[in-house]
Order: sequence, then structure tokens, then C-alpha cells
Amino acid sequence: MKIPTITLLWVLLAALAGPARSATLTVAAAADLTYCIDELGAAFRAQEPGAEVKVALGASGNLFAQIRRGAPFDVFLSADSAYPAQLAREGAADPASVGVYALGQAVVWSVDPRFDLKQGMKVFSDPRLTRVAIANPEVAPYGRAARAALQKYGVWDALQGKLVLGESISQTAQFIQTGNAQLGIVSLATVSSPRLKGVGSYYAIPADGMAPIAQGVAITAHGKDNPLAARFVRFLGSAPARAILLRSGFALPPHE
Repeated sequence: MKIPTITLLWVLLAALAGPARSATLTVAAAADLTYCIDELGAAFRAQEPGAEVKVALGASGNLFAQIRRGAPFDVFLSADSAYPAQLAREGAADPASVGVYALGQAVVWSVDPRFDLKQGMKVFSDPRLTRVAIANPEVAPYGRAARAALQKYGVWDALQGKLVLGESISQTAQFIQTGNAQLGIVSLATVSSPRLKGVGSYYAIPADGMAPIAQGVAITAHGKDNPLAARFVRFLGSAPARAILLRSGFALPPHE
């Protein structure tokens, strides 16, 4: 059977062009974004038809270490702005892309009705308290914030031996939700998520005298040649992204 000339031409052009490939963006995201990163990705894809967004969630410190070792992430969303800044200083991220896209809030959370969180940080002095969950301060910014808050209120030393450390804020929340810890310190974004909203009770730790939990962003050295990376960072400052972050329990930095 003779193949029509026009059909043969299209076959040859397709062979020369190779298989169609959609653009892909790989994002390393702090665990406190667990409950809104999919919505952020969907909103970004609505602006970038054909783009694929792949996300790896984890403790900021662990993701930072992976990027330092050359992990192929394009954008780093950290719960601590110091990590992206350090990557930039070391040449592992684009200095011009480093910024703060949101502000986190730490809360005390419990699903155990025996503990009245209306008393605030005094709850940590309850003699019935035997297990307290916080994220590991060595790798998780919310862990460092928890430690600072407990030290400020003079209960850190008394809690040694009672602490249950999560490798991320998500694992810390699991410890509390499953009863492996009677209460603990997590993010407002965690307890505001659709899955956990209304579960147990929480107390927002006052920010007075505490360092802000500045959520940092950077384009990695691996992502500097991916045009989607720069567009995603710009997207984080857009009205749709800021609206998602705000209703997900984050505060917002001034709009630049």
C-alpha cells in the first residue's frame, strides 16, 4: 500500500523531533507545607499548562544536606530562611533568588482532653505529663523554635527525658495524634489543615521575643537553567499563592 506523501512527511518530522516532553520542576519542600503544597502546585500548573511539578517533602535540614550533596532539586522551600542563604553562600543556590515567601507560627497541640491548653505554656508543668513531642532541633526549624520557646518559659530542662523527637513537623504531629505523645509543639499550618482542623485543641505560642519562623526559598544550582524555577519563585509572591498560604495557617511577609 502506498503511504500518502503528507502522512510520510509527518512521520519523518515526528521522528526528527523525538518524543514530546513536558517541562518538569522538582521542588524540595519543608514538611510544614505538607497540607498545601499540592494546592500550590495545582495553582502554578494552571498558569503553566503542560508543566509537571514533582515534590519531595522532608525536614528542612535534611533537604538542605541533600541539596549540598547535589540532589537534583530545582527549588528549595525551607522552613528556615538560613538554609537557602547558606546554600547561596556555598554556590549551591542562586543568591538572587533567595527570599522569604511566608512566616510560620508555632503552636502547642494536644488531642488528650486531660490537658487544658487554655493555660498556655503552663501546661508543660503538669505533673501528669510524661511525653512531649517536638521536631528534632538539629534538622527541623520548628524544633529549634520549640526549644527556644520552652527555654524562654523555663521548662526546657524539666522536660529532658520526656521529649519525643520527630524527624519533621509531620512526624511530630503523628506522635501527638496517635497518642505517642500527650502534647507537643507543631505548626499552625498543621492544625489548620483540612485533615486535622478541629482535632484536639491548640495554643498559639506568643511570638514576643522569639525569632520569626521565616520560610525561605531559593533556586538551586541544579535549577538555575530551568525556566520553570524562576517562574515558580515569582508565583509564590502572586495573589493566588499568597491566598493559599494565608488560609493554610501561614502569615505573609510584605509584598515586594
